[in-house]
Amino acid sequence: MIAVDVGGTETKAALVAGTAGGVRAVKQRRRATTRDAEAVVGQVASLVDELRADTEVEAVGLVVPGVVDEDNGVGVYSANLGWHDFPFVKQVEARTGTRTAFGHDVRAGGLAELRVGNARGLRNAVIMPIGTGIAGALVLDGRIYRGDGSVGEIGHVDVGHGDPCGCGQTGCVEARASSAAIARRYAERTGDPVSGAADVARLVREGRPDAVVVWQEAVDALAKGILLVAALLGPEAVVLGGGLALAGPLLTDPLRDRLDGLITFQRRPELRLAALGDEAGCLGAALLAIDMLEET
Repeated sequence: MIAVDVGGTETKAALVAGTAGGVRAVKQRRRATTRDAEAVVGQVASLVDELRADTEVEAVGLVVPGVVDEDNGVGVYSANLGWHDFPFVKQVEARTGTRTAFGHDVRAGGLAELRVGNARGLRNAVIMPIGTGIAGALVLDGRIYRGDGSVGEIGHVDVGHGDPCGCGQTGCVEARASSAAIARRYAERTGDPVSGAADVARLVREGRPDAVVVWQEAVDALAKGILLVAALLGPEAVVLGGGLALAGPLLTDPLRDRLDGLITFQRRPELRLAALGDEAGCLGAALLAIDMLEET
């Protein structure tokens, strides 16, 4: 399979071998994500052509952010990339001549964590990557729940801080706790641009007061989002992934403390760090392709 994970900032692609029970990337490529759906299709086709040279490929797995209609292969809406009702599967299959499985980037990453990562064995959980945006893959009774394709948008829950979000709402978790928001808010506060949340994490470790404030506000927003999830779903665990999770205890320790201060009657979810890093989306896209082939 060739798997392509279109992220808000970066598109990752891989030639993947394996079965429904386990997959591994053989070759990998990365590109900056283009900001237009037609251009994304061109980029996907180019990556497929590059990765399948001299290799027989059975299928393509493509996952994208936002609201998706998986059954009809349509990207319904992306707040960060700006498309509406775009027929990704039809376009990609026409450009590549290869059957294409389609899904949501976060749910695909959640599928990979559930089958081969740090969510194995969990019956009810939320797998929450934190990157350019924030969403959650919901594991209910041991399966990824996709609903009608619009579920899991935890990043767009109003947690009361009042800041505007790219989706048009105010107060969203994502507007303070995403990796992109942390970097942006630090730069706005100090006038010093940073390349990403990892830079802010380094400054937090150095004790820079502005970085500490931005980090604490991100943790607060994230904790309030998780509290809502705990009240609604009562998950055994929340598995944190994406770039921000690379901060490790710098994220999880204050997040546990803030959750302890917020939780009253709700089931206290275990906090885990995802095992697959930023490969999760690609591996999940490959699993979607394998599942598609096995169903036919």
